[in-house]
Amino acid sequence: MDSLRSALIDIREILDWLPNLVVALLIVGLALLVALTLHRWLRGLMGRLLARRYPYFHTILRQTRGLTRLGMLLLALIISVPAAPLAPDTSRILTHIIFICIIAYVGWAAIVALNIAAQLYLRRFRVDVEDNLLARKHNTQVRVLVRTVDVVLAILTIAAALMTFPSVRQYGVSLFASAGAAGIIVGLGARPLLSNLFAGIQLAMTQPIRIDDAVIVETEFGHIEEINSTYVVVRLWDLRRLIVPLSYFIEKPFQNWTRQNSALIGSVMIYVDYTAPIAEIRKEVERIVKASKNWDGDVVKVQVTDTRERTVQVRVITSARSSGQASDLGCEIREQLIDFLRREHPHALPRQREDVVVEQKPVAKPARKRRAEARR
Repeated sequence: MDSLRSALIDIREILDWLPNLVVALLIVGLALLVALTLHRWLRGLMGRLLARRYPYFHTILRQTRGLTRLGMLLLALIISVPAAPLAPDTSRILTHIIFICIIAYVGWAAIVALNIAAQLYLRRFRVDVEDNLLARKHNTQVRVLVRTVDVVLAILTIAAALMTFPSVRQYGVSLFASAGAAGIIVGLGARPLLSNLFAGIQLAMTQPIRIDDAVIVETEFGHIEEINSTYVVVRLWDLRRLIVPLSYFIEKPFQNWTRQNSALIGSVMIYVDYTAPIAEIRKEVERIVKASKNWDGDVVKVQVTDTRERTVQVRVITSARSSGQASDLGCEIREQLIDFLRREHPHALPRQREDVVVEQKPVAKPARKRRAEARR
């Protein structure tokens, strides 16, 4: 570093005939240009040497591109600014700005490193398999904790940067010393953020919901798509997204269909006539379910659950490996069972019965008989 700074000082002496501002801009610009060129060359070299042997290393290089570029630029500024012919006040201001940038760089590097470590850890757990309960547990726990720590790191970074200003530092000391109305106001204003952050930590530990859980929230059915630091994204059945605060899942009741495992038991309701052959319907349902690839081979039942004035309610219960397969299996049962009833037992479909009463009119008497009765 000293040799590089000496080289820049030599360049300053060579350009001594130019104005100081122009020389400073040339020195700083040259240092930044060299830093960008060196950064591109080093990234290309590391990509050629390591990316083929370690495929995931290419992803790490892509995610850290901005971080490493900023690091090289900060290093160039640290070397070039002292060598540039700047006024003391200007040099002091630039040094302060560089120091703040270094604090931001350290915070950003910590966040990026944390996210890369979480991604490397979660590579062992796949969510796109049938038995993904363990994977969903780890994904939920790691992602929620990572986002919570990201927020804390960002707050600490901003606080550290603000503490470099003497006025802000004194205000912070007086604020903590007074602990009066200002602290109460700040606490009340930050209550939603803090409550969601604490809810995220509690959710990561207890896990009432996990990634890809099938839930019913506010009478809407969907799957947990994202769990962020302050809110949860629920993908509804019609591809709408329901945004719910994280604290909702701690404070209010909701339905979780995949709390214990991914398997689900679905039900199909069929309404038939009283003359429907229940035994044959049960055999047909078993044939439909056993022929379907969505059935997991566990549960299949046909039960008469209700009788009404004109129809009988038949409930078909089946099990599947996931909520999507349970829904598809229910549709298959409805379609094929209705077709079976129409084809084999049309009389079993619901019918409307009406009693028709025909009133008989009195038979008219012959005219001769009427005249005889009149003479009497």
